[in-house]
Amino acid sequence: MKKLDLYIIRKFLGTFFFAIVLIISISVIFDFSEHIDEFIDKEAPLRAILFDYYLNFIPYFANLFSALFTFIAVIFFTSKMAYNTEIIAILSSGISFRRMMFPYFIASLIIGVFSFALSNFIIPPANAKRIDFNETYIKKRYINKDRNIHRQIEPGLFIYMHNWETSSNTGYRFSLEKFEGKELKSKLTARNIKWNKKENKWTINDYFIRSYDGEKESFEHGKKIDTTLSFGPKEFGRKKYLVEAMNYNELNDYIDQQTLRGDSNINAYKIEKYKRMANPFSTFILTLIGASLASRKIRGGMGLHLGIGLLLSFSFILFLQISVVFATNGSMNPMLAVWLPNIVFTCVALYLYRIAPK
Repeated sequence: MKKLDLYIIRKFLGTFFFAIVLIISISVIFDFSEHIDEFIDKEAPLRAILFDYYLNFIPYFANLFSALFTFIAVIFFTSKMAYNTEIIAILSSGISFRRMMFPYFIASLIIGVFSFALSNFIIPPANAKRIDFNETYIKKRYINKDRNIHRQIEPGLFIYMHNWETSSNTGYRFSLEKFEGKELKSKLTARNIKWNKKENKWTINDYFIRSYDGEKESFEHGKKIDTTLSFGPKEFGRKKYLVEAMNYNELNDYIDQQTLRGDSNINAYKIEKYKRMANPFSTFILTLIGASLASRKIRGGMGLHLGIGLLLSFSFILFLQISVVFATNGSMNPMLAVWLPNIVFTCVALYLYRIAPK
């Protein structure tokens, strides 16, 4: 790497991290001013506010804004270089525009890898603490309003509940059916099923079991039985928050599990998975667009570059949101919905690169 490469990388990363620190500082101040009444009313401990909430709030929002501020950082410092005729000097020295893009992509690779690691392995456990704090001291506890819950938890094993009470982790009018092929082998019905957090087991109360063996039928009744089942109480909480607190491997396992159970929200989980892959990749696309756009010295200067850049970046975000809605509520493939903005803006990036000053 040459001095020019290190110069551009320092400019890129320095501007990017300065912008991220600035926006995070502003976000923390606004968030604190918005929630200070809840902190006081619910007597949130200072340690919990600092370490459980804001320490985990920072990486979440830093990653949320990373693609946008990558774009803004590239537009800002490249436009400044063009205004100071540095780009003209670089190209006049015999360095091609293609070669000049090398340090840009090294810097975007650093940001992309950083974003991928945050999204898949660092932010999920941080989200678990932040969400728990949020529900304890800021928002009201979630109430599951679903009725007649019916799911397959294993091949041939089905559960039913009339309703689920989140506050006590209890399901009412519970039944468990076991099938072999299309033949019902046993059916358990109970007044309720309650999660025993201490034992990490389910407690089934006032149960009745009917078993079938060919034409033979047997019965069993009891007041209480402790058992383990392949589902937990978290599955009846906010699904969006649940998947946000899973790392990449856990999310993959969860998607496989929910696909088996026929969960109607499976597309939303897949979208979360594909976003964690597509968002870091968008760093490269936005870097190419920003550098190609801002490298030309124009009369409007940096202000015009920033204006066009913001218009393109918000168009990218809007496009992503629209395609995600089609995947969530329609028949669009989730992978295509998440990657379509990257595909379209890759074409935009290649066109801008083609017309950039060489």
